[in-house]
Amino acid sequence: MTPLEALQQTLAAEHAAVHVLGLVGGRVPVSSRPELADQVRASYALHRGRRDQLVAMIRGTDEEPVPPEISYEPATPSRTPAQLRGAAREVELRCAAVYADMVGATSGAGRQWALDALEDAAVRALTFGARPEPFPGIGEM
Repeated sequence: MTPLEALQQTLAAEHAAVHVLGLVGGRVPVSSRPELADQVRASYALHRGRRDQLVAMIRGTDEEPVPPEISYEPATPSRTPAQLRGAAREVELRCAAVYADMVGATSGAGRQWALDALEDAAVRALTFGARPEPFPGIGEM
């Protein structure tokens, strides 16, 4: 994978993350689950920022950023607070995998950006109930 392909793949994942977290955030009952609502809101804001950074990084190479899909669906049903937490967890785990790919395909500032994003996604996944992994985003070794 080239560095540009890694950037585009990561941007595609961020498009999905922003969409799904927006959907999840709109369904979290704020009055009965304020902590979950705050966690989802913070994650949503962070992924919007990352998406915008990636767009700028890709445009900096004089390439056109990959556009978002028309719609995205969470991998799991998302109605109950537990399901909503699970959908947010899945977003972070999927993003961690894409960030890990970007780490392997880039160098310099791009790699550092991906490392920082990978670390953050792993921690956020834990806050949404993921189990700790020795190498987040990489899967079984």
